[in-house]
Amino acid sequence: MLSKTAILGFLLFLLAAPAFADSELDLNSLVSEALTENHEVLMANEKVFTAEFKIPQAGALPDPMFMFGYQNESWNRYTFGEMQGAQWMFSLSQTIPFPGKLALKEEMAAKETQSLKESSNGVKFRTVARIKELYYSLLYSTLFVETIEKRIALFLRVEDAALARYSSGVASQQDVLMAQTEKYMSLEKEIMEKQRIQTLEGMLNLTLGREVNSPLGKPVKKPVSPYNHTLEELIKTAYDNSPEIKARLMMLEAAKTKIALTKKDYYPDVTVNTAVAKRTPPFEDMWSLTATVNLPIFYKKKQDMAVMQARSEAESALHEVDAYKYMVASSLREMLSMVKTSESLIDLYQNVLIPKTYQEFELFLSSYISGKSDALSVISRLKSLLDYEILCDKQYTDREKAIAQIEAIVAANSLISDVKMEQPK
Repeated sequence: MLSKTAILGFLLFLLAAPAFADSELDLNSLVSEALTENHEVLMANEKVFTAEFKIPQAGALPDPMFMFGYQNESWNRYTFGEMQGAQWMFSLSQTIPFPGKLALKEEMAAKETQSLKESSNGVKFRTVARIKELYYSLLYSTLFVETIEKRIALFLRVEDAALARYSSGVASQQDVLMAQTEKYMSLEKEIMEKQRIQTLEGMLNLTLGREVNSPLGKPVKKPVSPYNHTLEELIKTAYDNSPEIKARLMMLEAAKTKIALTKKDYYPDVTVNTAVAKRTPPFEDMWSLTATVNLPIFYKKKQDMAVMQARSEAESALHEVDAYKYMVASSLREMLSMVKTSESLIDLYQNVLIPKTYQEFELFLSSYISGKSDALSVISRLKSLLDYEILCDKQYTDREKAIAQIEAIVAANSLISDVKMEQPK
């Protein structure tokens, strides 16, 4: 049998493992906190604010150019006022793009900014899904530990029965060792799961934007609520609401605007220049007004190629939209299948396997005590009971994780729309 020292070491290590705080860990509160404190969300917001500054820049005229200089009529002396051609010169020029170019540039910048806004919303939905995933992983580990602790009493009953039969000389020492081994193996699983809880708490705090060792409450298992959405309904909602799809559609619109902009480059821009030449009497001052235009005579190598490039980029953006839609539909089908499968398995575990296996355990334990059964049959039923209860909790948390992924894909979370971005000071 295991030594008392080993048993004591196991129990001391188990008791030394940290316990949850008594307070309940509210999922909605975690989601709200992550939407305002998560660093990825904050960085995405900053990118949107940065892009908004580009819109007025895109629609602004090029900077005017001011020129000043002096013209002299001799190499060896200053002839201003003596020679007719000696003069101080000042000019101001302004380039005016062909009508419509600036408006198209501003429109393209606005659509790119809108795409970033939608991508920012996508970051928020993914963050919410990540919070829920970690929450339900933490819940599973908590339920795992609670199930082990709850079923230790059954292992003790088997151990007591084996010890009683061994003391009476009607059972072998092997029965006692088998019962104790299974009990301590369960304790080992409990200890390992408590270590996993610490890791999950750190990851959850990191996602919340907290210090890694910030205290957390205890996640609570809620009743299973019906999930009656069909695949067709979810796909339609995702196509209408998904920020990732909207972001790609905005980039497609920006690419189309770029096509129109590159076509404008076939037409010349105009640079207007006004100049003054300052002279002294008897020479009068001079002035001039000129207009300069660029001649796009190399359009086959420049403008034609630019238009073809813009069209290719738009075609690529269109394929990206379609590819992402197909991926969304595939992901929704997979997640919905997981939800339905988990619901069926939960029903099977709760209403058939767990109660049936518990009844078998009690029956075989009574038979073992009376000498009509062997210890292996009792222990195998107890191990199966423990496995079914843990698997049931696993299916519950997997179902909730799948629903969280669906909500992220179809952009279904009212808490996100309630969070307003504040411009940094």
